[in-house]
Amino acid sequence: MPAPTDPAADNAAAQVIEEALAKVSVDGTQSVNPQQTALRNRIVDAWRRRHGGGSPKPILTLVGGYAGSGKTEFSRFLSDITGWAFLDKDSITRSMTERLLVSLGADPNDRHSELYLSEVRPLEYRCLMETAWDNLHVGTSAILSAPFISELNDEAWFKRLENRCAAKGIDVAAIWVRCDPESMREYIEFRAAARDAWKLTNWDEYVSGLKTDASPPTAHITVDNRLGSAITLADQTREALKRILT
Repeated sequence: MPAPTDPAADNAAAQVIEEALAKVSVDGTQSVNPQQTALRNRIVDAWRRRHGGGSPKPILTLVGGYAGSGKTEFSRFLSDITGWAFLDKDSITRSMTERLLVSLGADPNDRHSELYLSEVRPLEYRCLMETAWDNLHVGTSAILSAPFISELNDEAWFKRLENRCAAKGIDVAAIWVRCDPESMREYIEFRAAARDAWKLTNWDEYVSGLKTDASPPTAHITVDNRLGSAITLADQTREALKRILT
């Protein structure tokens, strides 16, 4: 987006961003939760930094959620606003994952078996995190889009991540994108990815294992994307920013 021509436009854009974040958050960004307030301020700060101000301190942002929840779209929205690097697990690892599964004698689209969960999934997340560190080490903030279901439910894992980031002068934030099963299924059917075949064929079994009404204990912000509300708001916010800045 073009830079604002005056401080008033810059402040108006920042207000639009703050209002959008307040609307998509289940609990509201005005909550007493200090992590919510800190992340909101970092996002607005990143906007200002792109136009000549703001803090150079990098931040690692994890955006998690179940398949079809809208985490990738919301991650892109954050990247649009902040200019932070957008790293999607599937884009980075899909080719490797499919080839590795074939070499192990499995279905390349397997994302549910014990073989995938124990032998392949850990490598996917390792590749994603190492790519993030490559960006963070040179001062580039990163947004990671992946389910992060096990990771964000493991408080010890998240604490280790926070400690590693703190040791390197990096902030860390976790966002959980919450969505209803009906909307998730609609999105999964729409994207028609082969890796989702098992989920759709065994939908009741798949959904029975999801906790769609709860957020992981480590999530700093929960984004409400039931019925696609967060993604719709993200598009509206982009349009509002364009009107302000052009």
